Amino acid sequence: MIKNKLYLLGLFLLALSSCTSSGKQQKTEVASNAEKIILETDIGNDVDDALALDMLYKYLDAGDIDLLGIMINKEGTYPAEYTDIMNTWYGYPQIPIGILHNGADCENDATNYAKAVCLIQDENSKPAFKRSLKGGYDQLPEAPALYRKLLAQQPDSSVTIISVGFSTNLARLLDTPADEYSSLTGKELVAKKVKLLCTMAGCFNNPELYEYNVVKDIPAAKKVFTEWPTTLVTSPFEVGIAINYPATSIENDFQWAPIHPMVEAYKSYQKMPYDRPTWDLTSVLYSVEGPSYFTVSPAGKINVTDKGATEFTPDATGNRYYLTVDAAQAENIKQHFVKLISRQPAHFTK
Repeated sequence: MIKNKLYLLGLFLLALSSCTSSGKQQKTEVASNAEKIILETDIGNDVDDALALDMLYKYLDAGDIDLLGIMINKEGTYPAEYTDIMNTWYGYPQIPIGILHNGADCENDATNYAKAVCLIQDENSKPAFKRSLKGGYDQLPEAPALYRKLLAQQPDSSVTIISVGFSTNLARLLDTPADEYSSLTGKELVAKKVKLLCTMAGCFNNPELYEYNVVKDIPAAKKVFTEWPTTLVTSPFEVGIAINYPATSIENDFQWAPIHPMVEAYKSYQKMPYDRPTWDLTSVLYSVEGPSYFTVSPAGKINVTDKGATEFTPDATGNRYYLTVDAAQAENIKQHFVKLISRQPAHFTK
């Protein structure tokens, strides 16, 4: 949960960043005790990834988190390019991006909003959005190697990983050997540096529903839910589908931006207007702001079946949990999402 002092510090820093002699907003310094986050995303598939990433930038603006890196857990160059566009537009071009080779290939899916946004041109037939990286998106570091570099630099038990896509990178990280970054194996490094893995995965109210993030790489999901050495909290299918981000917000709440990479992604994903479930956003919310918005299951264990179903067994010695929401909680979360996401970024300039 966000600490009150940290939140007030974030607001203070944000106010300082806005009060310059030129009138331009400057970068907000991240508090040294901010939550350290790494995002795992299959960005480009469902637009909730773009909304979730927007949330993380807003937490960055407030000084609530330090976003150490963004890992792509699907094949293709457009996800990394779109992430570069987002990093640049929100004012955080320095955030490193890790990629995946020989994993789930969703690049040619019909609804690839990452590709759509990357191809948008202005009136002069030039890219509508700036990039910070000089191309070569397929040459970015592999996610497991970038994980090892980032984790080795952090204090013990300080990092939260938010995984809102496939488990491929996480499974590969666990299997990494010692290298120039750390003498520890991947599993040992995770146990030492990570305090929480929060995933959007699974379904616990319908044993016949095989959730997408799990079934795209069942062996990896099996490995992560079984072998991950720290606490794991998952926000399952039934939570996100109960909370829909409203099309009316997309249509009305972003008039301050002539063109917006998240809004353009939303508009290109499906024919407007449509409300969209907020699966990935719920994992971000829990990771940064804590459990107060949700009901959390008892401690237990989670098993992934050969077909990709997820089974929860209560166990007082376990460290696996899943989230649920009732109607009142869902409405409260939706209103919170709209307020946060429609906020103008700290570094936005027309």
